[in-house]
Amino acid sequence: MKKILALSGILSLLLVNELNAQVKPAWPSIFAKINKEVLDNSNAYTSLKIASETIGHRLTGSENGKKAEQYAFDLLKSYGFTNVKFQPFEVESWSRGTLAVSIGSNVNSLQSIKSVSLAHSPVISDITLEVVDMGNGVEDDYAANPDKVKGKIALVYLGILPGSKAGTPGLHRSEKTAIATKYGAKGIIVINTADKGVLLTGTASVTGKLIPIPAVCVGKEDGLALKEQLKAIQLYSHINMTNHSGMIKARNVVASIKGASIPNEKIVVGGHLDSWDLATGAMDNGIGSFSVLDMARTFKVLKLQPARTIDFVMFMGEEEGLLGSRAYVDASIKDKSVDNIRYMLNYDMTNDPKGYATSSQESKELFESIGTIAKQLDTNFKNTFSVGAGLHSDHQPFMLNGIPTGGAAGGSLPKGAGPCYHADCDVFSLVEDKGMRNTVRFNTMLLFGIADANKIEAKHFTDEETRLFLIKNNLKEPLTIAGEWRWKD
Repeated sequence: MKKILALSGILSLLLVNELNAQVKPAWPSIFAKINKEVLDNSNAYTSLKIASETIGHRLTGSENGKKAEQYAFDLLKSYGFTNVKFQPFEVESWSRGTLAVSIGSNVNSLQSIKSVSLAHSPVISDITLEVVDMGNGVEDDYAANPDKVKGKIALVYLGILPGSKAGTPGLHRSEKTAIATKYGAKGIIVINTADKGVLLTGTASVTGKLIPIPAVCVGKEDGLALKEQLKAIQLYSHINMTNHSGMIKARNVVASIKGASIPNEKIVVGGHLDSWDLATGAMDNGIGSFSVLDMARTFKVLKLQPARTIDFVMFMGEEEGLLGSRAYVDASIKDKSVDNIRYMLNYDMTNDPKGYATSSQESKELFESIGTIAKQLDTNFKNTFSVGAGLHSDHQPFMLNGIPTGGAAGGSLPKGAGPCYHADCDVFSLVEDKGMRNTVRFNTMLLFGIADANKIEAKHFTDEETRLFLIKNNLKEPLTIAGEWRWKD
């Protein structure tokens, strides 16, 4: 037995020698313990199952949302965290009421069409107007005839239509709604990209506040049929909706582990706990947020204390405009601790990853070194590495303040779950235990490695460096549409 242990120690040292100076000799054995603990005892799948069955959806501002916040709080307490806290913030909450949409060529005999309201639509709207096809709903679709949609209802495709010109931007539904509003549309109908009539909900607001026009989603087949009809005839639509809106308090849930030697430097790891209300939000974002909760459990049970402080955060309000992550960052700016945040790892619909992703090319050596150890433990982990930046998840407020962000890469959703994003089919039966375990074990290793590294090469950008980074990653246009481009250039 002693010979085996000695050999294991030699192999670990050889492995470390192949890696970079940021890696500590203890990591291979620590990662092996993480691997075993998660494979043997992960609670991610089970806790998500219980939450799905006993709470249901987790809409911010609803009673279910409050129950989810308390569930996460109590779960972290049960894992041994004594410093769990709620971080309350006030938001303009939205929830759906009634909806009836009908379409046809004769305003006196319109036919009902299956649809769902997009969030932050008006509290009351009752319009009957002509429908015009605005293609992908990007600026170029309006530029040739800026008055085409004025006083009418825009019909736009959620994604990018086949045959679109190269370089057509893949804008968010909220950005397409903002553009339609800018050009005078009085309503917008968004065609979903999923087959078989699946309806998508989600916010149509770039600000997280009510929009001035009704926004609805229709199924792909119905929407494409409307596009074909519009080539030959005029169509009209009656949209009648009621919704609810008002200021409420929601709560992020935060648990911390104090750093052993560099406690003033912090790594934030999180995922949004909230979901839309059409189903139980198992994919979006149960698999991400409950994996983060199990990462926290793993740290506690193994008594892991890396060099830097870690905040495990369950964000609320992501679906209604990144409200919880904005509140966390705003609080960090207010107490002047934002510059101490060295990295933010975000897990949103993460499942069965094969590598790591980051916004920082400078992190390549560290991330791949961590991944090399993970791959030694399980060759199914391919140690892929990707660099890039995007919007519309809880990393965004951190990124806009110059903080490097990252997380998992190379995974895929189980059981063909992609079309159920924001839809009424996003239910727990789609979840696979193995995929969640893989998220937890490989990303607990990543989290520990970043938090414990001798040095983090990734920079905390200055304001000007942040501006240039966003331009380089083609994010100026969507941020400008959203009113979040703070630079004058």
